Amino acid sequence: MNRNIEIQYKNILASYLNTTPDNIYLYYKGRVALYALLKAMNVGPGDEVIIPAFTCVVVPNAIKYVGATPIYVDINTHTYNADLDGIKKAISEHTKVIICQNTFGLSSDVEKIQALAAEHHVYSIEDCTHGFGGQYHQLPNGSYCDAAFYSTQWNKPFSTGVGGFAMVNNADIAHRLQAVNADLEPASATNRLSLSTLYFVREKILTEKRYWHMINLYRWLSKHQLVQGSSSGTEICSVIQPSHYFKAMSTTQMKKGLQNIHALPHSIALRKHNATIYNQYLIAHNKTYVLPELFQDHSFLKFPILVQHREQILAMAEKEHLPLGEWFCSPIHPIYNQWEQWDLYADTCPNAVRISSQMLNLPTDIEDTNKIIRFLEKIDSFLI
Repeated sequence: MNRNIEIQYKNILASYLNTTPDNIYLYYKGRVALYALLKAMNVGPGDEVIIPAFTCVVVPNAIKYVGATPIYVDINTHTYNADLDGIKKAISEHTKVIICQNTFGLSSDVEKIQALAAEHHVYSIEDCTHGFGGQYHQLPNGSYCDAAFYSTQWNKPFSTGVGGFAMVNNADIAHRLQAVNADLEPASATNRLSLSTLYFVREKILTEKRYWHMINLYRWLSKHQLVQGSSSGTEICSVIQPSHYFKAMSTTQMKKGLQNIHALPHSIALRKHNATIYNQYLIAHNKTYVLPELFQDHSFLKFPILVQHREQILAMAEKEHLPLGEWFCSPIHPIYNQWEQWDLYADTCPNAVRISSQMLNLPTDIEDTNKIIRFLEKIDSFLI
């Protein structure tokens, strides 16, 4: 690892988060940062970690990898984040950590969750994998809890291809995290070559017309561990920890991050602008929309819409080369069945089950929203 590049990268991340570089810890993927934080918090067998029942499978997997049990809380139907009253009811004598999530770029009740955790003498972590660059109550996302973890996967606020990092606001955890990180293994030459290939494909080949073909190919190759995907092999179909999981970020990723992060302010402004346009359409057509009072704390990595006949809409989008997203189309995306393996039971989270069955996401990082509005007009009868 190039120490100078690491210093530069940590410095720029810290500047966005109003913290010091010493509080930033780099990892090969965002979920590895969560795993490291749980280890530093001494989470293990017999412990419970509270999470929203509207998340990515890599979050409960990180919890299960340390031997703990994820406890799911149903979501608020306006914010798609865990309901505060539900969190209060979920706390038990076995609770060790509460994770609050920034969903699609929106944090909610973070200060109340942090206060609740402190009252019960448990740790709090903010899942900021959608939220880097955004704010909650005028502070950077991740500022309130004991720690936060972030993702720099290619479709996140800025990209290192795959990658992630943690920010720690608790000195005791930071001290223990340094010991945990002694076991990190470096990215291999094969990893770095795969990432370079991914950068080339993403920047030179993934055009709008090729979007669906390339995304479907990427997902298949990633699932079969033939390319360096965000989630590979057992990470998306099993609770078994993959080999070579606990891995450090490479210099290759840091360089890409330094290159891409400079576009973040424009990206955040563009996403908020486009979200306003989408929301105005939904309000005018009496569809489910994002409450205007939530906009101040929302950075809109994706814009959520609720639909009927989702597969039909996706087929229409593919035909028209529109990059619709499928994030959180399951309470533990992308797992569609056998949720019990991850300790999730459908009857405990009816809101998450229903919302995830209706969820699609509009792109917010595009310069021209007219084609998206025209598409919404075509599918208006399917919009909820």
